[in-house]
Amino acid sequence: MKKVELLAPAKDKKTAISAINSGCDAVYIGAQNFGARKKVPNSLEDIKEIVDYAHKFYVKVHVTVNTILTDDELVEAQKLIQNLYDIGVDAIIVQDAGIFKLALDGKLPPIVIHASTQCDNRTLEKVRFFNEIGVSRVILARELSLEQIKEICKLSKAEIETFVHGALCVSYSGQCYFSHYIGGRSANRGECAQACRKKYTLVDDSGNVIAKDKYLLSLKDFNASKHLKELIEAGVKSFKIEGRLKDENYVKNVVAYYRCEIDKFAQKTSSGKIFLDFEPDVKKSFNRGFTDYFLDGRKRCFNFDTPKSIGEKLGRITRVGKDYFELDADVSKQDGLYFNGYGCLVNKVDGNKIYPNKMDGISAGLEVYRNFDSRFEKQLETSRVKRQIGVKFIYSDGILNAEDEDGNAVKISLPAGEIPKNPEKMKDTFINQLKKTGESDFYVDSIELSGELTFMPVSKINELRRNILDMLMAERLKNYKREIQNPLKYAKFPLHKVDYRANVHNMQAKSFYEDCGCTVCEMSAESGSFPKELMRTKHCLKFAFNMCKSPKKLFLIDEKGKKYPLKFDCANCEMVILAD
Repeated sequence: MKKVELLAPAKDKKTAISAINSGCDAVYIGAQNFGARKKVPNSLEDIKEIVDYAHKFYVKVHVTVNTILTDDELVEAQKLIQNLYDIGVDAIIVQDAGIFKLALDGKLPPIVIHASTQCDNRTLEKVRFFNEIGVSRVILARELSLEQIKEICKLSKAEIETFVHGALCVSYSGQCYFSHYIGGRSANRGECAQACRKKYTLVDDSGNVIAKDKYLLSLKDFNASKHLKELIEAGVKSFKIEGRLKDENYVKNVVAYYRCEIDKFAQKTSSGKIFLDFEPDVKKSFNRGFTDYFLDGRKRCFNFDTPKSIGEKLGRITRVGKDYFELDADVSKQDGLYFNGYGCLVNKVDGNKIYPNKMDGISAGLEVYRNFDSRFEKQLETSRVKRQIGVKFIYSDGILNAEDEDGNAVKISLPAGEIPKNPEKMKDTFINQLKKTGESDFYVDSIELSGELTFMPVSKINELRRNILDMLMAERLKNYKREIQNPLKYAKFPLHKVDYRANVHNMQAKSFYEDCGCTVCEMSAESGSFPKELMRTKHCLKFAFNMCKSPKKLFLIDEKGKKYPLKFDCANCEMVILAD
């Protein structure tokens, strides 16, 4: 079986450790600055603790340095990257071309560099460019099909990472200027205001209303779990879960689910056995309904009714009473329910009678979803999921050997002593005490004994077990192999010139493009250039409303009455929202 990486998000140290315990092979997290989720910074001290914990299980830690940077910020980012390398971080995820320039000029430590999806990696030509300059990994755009991913993997020297689960940006990543345009909060600077999750009205050039006050840019959540086997066979090396703003329960459940699914088709790249005490189910965690997006053709990937979680489908309301409704489903007090744009909390349950905190919008025949499962959430909160490394003990001729599942081995001499009065009882006691690894980082896979044991009290055997496991962990960490980034080199950029959409925000980035044979016609929108395209997306409103062949011009109108022209690139099946 191939080895592939399951990459989990973390907003903080606690969530990162839960992700590791739940089975991820790598975790990605933001530092104190320059991450695309500005709301969830983490100190170097916390990241160091995460690194130390992760490396015990040969789990990697990737840090996001994936915003575009001013010239002054680039200097600070350079210092940050050095500090991240010094504390043992395995890789950085990068958008700004200025950081690539620093690496090319030998001004960065040899930390592994991943080209962020924010680099707009949606073509084979772009991936080939990053191959040529020598980055270790390219993170693909979410919009690609299985066939496109297969072709890229086949021709790529760099590792390929794809998203498999979580929220979808409606725009190609790195190409959304909507939030910056309407309020100065730039997605490329980590401050997205999520304009795509707001209400809009769709009208044509004659003033006809096609859809009024709907969430017309809001997509369902990504779920590629049914395509894992195909993606593994295509050559994808890392499967990424979106969610650095998600809570610990969400991460724990989703990571555990994908660990179980990936294990059917591939081996993990990290170590240790995952001991789960709950049945993972992604339908029970936050989701807007699921889509596999464009993996195997264009689907209805949108949810125009709500940008909030709808959760898992329960069934239809069969009857409505004065202060209750009837539903044939297993519902608990304090569950959250969703139906047709409305929601309620469950105050009481009596058989199939549900007594909600409000009756707004409730009628017979409505389909009901549960977007908060109180029992499941409590189970996740109290979960004692743990991860332990398999160890084999071998005793012979006064020497106890311990070898872990990765082949790391240590040995210790047993103290001399008297021959036990009951050798068989001593043997049983020795085995039983060795097995008691408890809450340590190890579990016992097997014990082999040959030769006679001297008498040892239980306390001495316990001390021996603790000492040899401490030695084994030290040996594991000593043998941990951190990958090194090979030197980057210049290569020809696939375009002859670029505008604001290249997100060139500092002079080092400009120099990078020029050194790659590409003229920078405009600096970034955030530098003051006027963004003509606010958003380019594979999601298409003509398709959504069965208007593909209509010649009519369409416009979006926001809740404040501002009007945005739409342009349709039908040859590439793309929609563009234009600045007015």
